[in-house]
Amino acid sequence: MKVLFIGGTGTISMAISKKLLLEGHTLYLLNRGSRNNLLKGDVHSITVSDINNEAEVALKIKDFEFDVVVDFFAFVPAQVERDYRLFKNKTKQYVFISSASAYQKPLSDFRINEGTPLSNPYWEYSRNKIACEEFLMGCYRKNGFPVTIVRPSHTYDERSVPLGVHGKNGSYQVILRMLQGKPVIIHGDGTSLWTMTHNSDFAKGFVGLLGNVHAVGESVQITSDESLTWNQIYQTIANKLGVKLNPYFISSSFLTSCCDLDFEGSLIGDKANSVVFDNSKLKRLVPGLCMSKRFDQGVEETLRYVLSNEETQKKDPEFDSWCDRIIGVLEEAKKKMG
Repeated sequence: MKVLFIGGTGTISMAISKKLLLEGHTLYLLNRGSRNNLLKGDVHSITVSDINNEAEVALKIKDFEFDVVVDFFAFVPAQVERDYRLFKNKTKQYVFISSASAYQKPLSDFRINEGTPLSNPYWEYSRNKIACEEFLMGCYRKNGFPVTIVRPSHTYDERSVPLGVHGKNGSYQVILRMLQGKPVIIHGDGTSLWTMTHNSDFAKGFVGLLGNVHAVGESVQITSDESLTWNQIYQTIANKLGVKLNPYFISSSFLTSCCDLDFEGSLIGDKANSVVFDNSKLKRLVPGLCMSKRFDQGVEETLRYVLSNEETQKKDPEFDSWCDRIIGVLEEAKKKMG
């Protein structure tokens, strides 16, 4: 296949790019070119200064047609509207990366499939993804635009440890707190269910949808089949670090009210909800698919990489101080109530 990725070197897309190239497909990357050198094989760069400059992109792709176009950088309706104009006569399949956070919040049923309603009043990011889906499905119904919508959930790679509560610089500061024996904030009581998906497993499902005639006009979620409580997630990480976990449980609503980070979206609109994904539709579309990397296996690889590569070790003293402060306030409140 001749595949164009808008993006192509991020957490999700890097694993997919590598798998496509390993299978012998021809890959075009439309991006700034900053990480394209990490890919080996039949890969071609179409470098643009700004992906949102429609005239520049149109000029760069005017002599191309593709079997598949995938946009990893579309977040608002204006961007998929642009893609429709650019690619409506240039591809046999257009894949939009949506988000499982678009599913109904609060959930009426913790078991999620593609028929679960889309509604998230807590997170603008999710509402924009829903609006993008609606536009694209309208193009499919009215004009036959060959769209496939993919909904990932919490997907991770070797560069960042996936966690629930962290600061603007990512999760490394939480790992430091674990290593230092400091208390680590876990939202709620840690018993809600969550699903972590390694990007190598995600890539297997995703590549199986490309060039797949049965996937056109469909929405498909791609996640692991493994469900874990947040207590299990944090304990697994502590075990791999060889340290004692010191959890400090704080309600999601309290965290949302006490921090300028967007915890309302990421917690109330996403991670605070128990989720169990039904991936039977994906497995019908991609026969033989097996998500084979358990969280304990994947996170061990991630921790090994993060702890041995300085570029992934982004400290966050502001978040660290905030954790100490909010825990201190709550401990003082306990004393007063006692």
